[in-house]
Amino acid sequence: MARYGINPRDNYGVSIKDLRSMAKKIGRDHGLAVRLWASGIRDARLLATLVAESGELTSEEAEEMVKGIDSWDVCDGFCMNLVRHTDFAYSKAVEWSSRGPEFEKRAAFSLMSTLAVSDKEASDSKFEEFLQLIEIASMDERNYVRKAVNWALRSIGKRNPQLNKKALKIARKLARSENASARWVGRDAVKELESGPVRLRLARKQQKRI
Repeated sequence: MARYGINPRDNYGVSIKDLRSMAKKIGRDHGLAVRLWASGIRDARLLATLVAESGELTSEEAEEMVKGIDSWDVCDGFCMNLVRHTDFAYSKAVEWSSRGPEFEKRAAFSLMSTLAVSDKEASDSKFEEFLQLIEIASMDERNYVRKAVNWALRSIGKRNPQLNKKALKIARKLARSENASARWVGRDAVKELESGPVRLRLARKQQKRI
């Protein structure tokens, strides 16, 4: 786990497959999720994101949770399994994007990427706002932040042809940046967003809309 950047401390090493199986048997139990998270144990926190009831999660609880994250996998599970289903997901993505701590800031862009993939009904304007924040954060040299920034840029750029053009415009700009982190984010995003498979998928999406 340490080799893949996962915090090995306070960790039993239970597989995600087994955690998902446990969550399926348990069902939704927000009180249990709160207690699991409070344990500080990595596996318990991942399980908490799977059994928590998003409708019961408050903005204040989300704030307390994000401040205690110390591993990228818990950060992404927190965003994908829980926060994206809340009414405050978009506002938290914006708010967390300006945070200082590495995993609080990563949570913003992990959440943006997750919303870009999962929220099929959202308007492009929501993601256009995210693109501005991505450009600002692209110069953050911390590994887990810049990877999430890149992930968010690519996810938004694959959402539809219109956002692809806007994401590519920013990606090309970043690729020419003097900042090494921004340059990496931009070049990697350009490579995927201009690729044949992405172009083909976007063209098919456009045809379906017509």
